[in-house]
Amino acid sequence: MSMKLPRGTQDILPGNSEKWQYIEENLKDLCNRYNYKEIRTPLFEHTELFQRGVGDTTDIVQKEMYTFEDRGGRSLTLRPEGTASVVRSFVENKLFGLPNQPTKLFYIGPMFRYERPQQGRTRQFVQFGIEALGSADPGVDAEVLALAMSAYQEFGLKSLKLVINSLGDTESRESHRQALVNHFDPHREELCADCQVRLDKNPLRVLDCKKDRNHPAMATAPSILEHLNEYSRNYFEQVKANLDTMGINYVVDKNLVRGLDYYNHTAFEIMSDAEGFGAITTLSGGGRYNGLVEEIGGPETPGIGFALSIERLLMALEAEGIELPLDDALDCYFIAIGEEAEKQALKLTYELRKSGIQVDKDYMQRKMKAQFKAADRYNAKYVLILGENELAEQKINVKNMDTGDQVQIAFENITEHMKKELAGGE
Repeated sequence: MSMKLPRGTQDILPGNSEKWQYIEENLKDLCNRYNYKEIRTPLFEHTELFQRGVGDTTDIVQKEMYTFEDRGGRSLTLRPEGTASVVRSFVENKLFGLPNQPTKLFYIGPMFRYERPQQGRTRQFVQFGIEALGSADPGVDAEVLALAMSAYQEFGLKSLKLVINSLGDTESRESHRQALVNHFDPHREELCADCQVRLDKNPLRVLDCKKDRNHPAMATAPSILEHLNEYSRNYFEQVKANLDTMGINYVVDKNLVRGLDYYNHTAFEIMSDAEGFGAITTLSGGGRYNGLVEEIGGPETPGIGFALSIERLLMALEAEGIELPLDDALDCYFIAIGEEAEKQALKLTYELRKSGIQVDKDYMQRKMKAQFKAADRYNAKYVLILGENELAEQKINVKNMDTGDQVQIAFENITEHMKKELAGGE
């Protein structure tokens, strides 16, 4: 029997995992500057959380969730997205009662969706996202949009387009909902089976259909912007004004609705215009979800957030030819010749590592020449050489692999010497 990788998943191997680490650490640093704190939620939740939180008319709930029954007969689902879990934790742990509001959170972790695997879209993928809960200030919307754009720009990406729209408040959405029903009802039989159901349950989702996107009725569908009440119009204008103040470019797309049921007011996507990026240009998206906290059992609490796929971020970097500034050089490689030298090298390697210095050594019983070749493959900055003569003198030959310079350092001084050298000789 052949054991192979499950379809739609990937192994992230050394040489590639360093890119992920670099991206994740920089995203965490970005969140720290915006004062967002990390939250970690379970990989699976009760299925009802996603049915209520994400929406039972979405493709995610209807077609893409990995749902199973545990031994106690409970229906559980591997999380397909992060917001519902974060909001559940926000409610369950009463974070709304903390004195510092809004509650600003970020997460990084795997999500699971059963969909057709393709470039940049896998069944297990890693998502980074933020959620700001507790404020209905348009300034928070602008902050989230700014953070989202920075999440790409700080890695050097330039071919970006921010697309925004307003989905309005409950009153505006109801007015738009009725207008959509009136518009699409004469074409009901021409729409796909999913849209025929959506037309009754959530007609806004019809605008997001991939099958019917080229139907003539789509081009003439009533815009939500035509049905915004005064409050919703003013809210959207303030969001745009804040973006203008920060100098963040954007495009208003009246047909942008996003794929989840819980959005209202601000909705947005960030797209890549890079040549060769692929047919699916969306990098990330998000929006405001006033009402979601109440749906999950909490008090009335406004919220807004966004999420991005690390896989698609890596694709965008590749499309623009951007190399991440990774430092893959090894600090030190220890070469020891002889049984007694090996014992001393083991002791000194342990001491160097405890002091915070990155060290490796030979475990293949290779000759000195082969060990030097190994040091080159590891791109070692320094090679520490210990043979019979050095052992007798209680000293180590330290070779700078960049300059070729060599010095002898006493055993008891090697840790401080290497610290100084690696710090630039200061």
